[in-house]
Amino acid sequence: MHLATVTTSAGSSAAVRLDGRWHALPGHDLSALLTSHAAWEPGAELPDARPLLPLPRPGKVICCGLNYGDHITETGRETPTHPTLFAKYADTLTGPDDDITLPTGLEVDWEAELAVVVGRELRSATPAEAGDAIAGYTVANDLSVRDWQRRTLQWFQGKAWDATTPIGPVVVTPDELDPVAGVEVICRVNGVERQRGNTSTLVFDSATLLSYVSTFTTLRPGDLVLTGTPGGVGMGMDPPTYLADGDLVETEIPGIGTLTNIVRLTD
Repeated sequence: MHLATVTTSAGSSAAVRLDGRWHALPGHDLSALLTSHAAWEPGAELPDARPLLPLPRPGKVICCGLNYGDHITETGRETPTHPTLFAKYADTLTGPDDDITLPTGLEVDWEAELAVVVGRELRSATPAEAGDAIAGYTVANDLSVRDWQRRTLQWFQGKAWDATTPIGPVVVTPDELDPVAGVEVICRVNGVERQRGNTSTLVFDSATLLSYVSTFTTLRPGDLVLTGTPGGVGMGMDPPTYLADGDLVETEIPGIGTLTNIVRLTD
């Protein structure tokens, strides 16, 4: 299934796409649907629907860095023995077609990622239990402010700027997408491909990440876990290259869709 939070002339709604058409699901958005445990029973058709940020209110947004071999190499790090984790707030998220607005003078970098949506509560889960609890997958771009990220050994202040992490456009259920078998993760800047990786090469796959995280913090329906970015980020280029005002960033995972975001750097 393809699930989304959509906007229509009547307001917003959780929705499912059937035969190319959006149909209403219970709840104003997917966050409400997942946390309510309501049945996913399709309702009325929504002919003028347009996808928004699918999960506007995750309780937790947890991200894994250094999870693709080529990205680890370009950062000069060693392959980690445990997941390298950091957190974001829900305020960091934004929609699949929204502009990304930041102050001028920042070193803003792209990071295409697969994001995992939690469907059931997980605490000290095994990888098998964690895999069974995945509600679906979506596209993310962990746009990062590198100069702030480098200020200390902690990455948080370079990763959690408001409305800088686009998510969407849909959430695809696991029966239609298998990241272990491999899906491509692609980023283009102004039409030029900068990243192309495959989730089959992840150091820690989705179920392993959810299992590991659930050991120290409970994951609940609607939470998001970003699985890391492949090689090709701007800071790894020679010379390092960052996003400029007006740049178009497209983040694609075939089988899910494409984020289309314009960067706005303002005084």
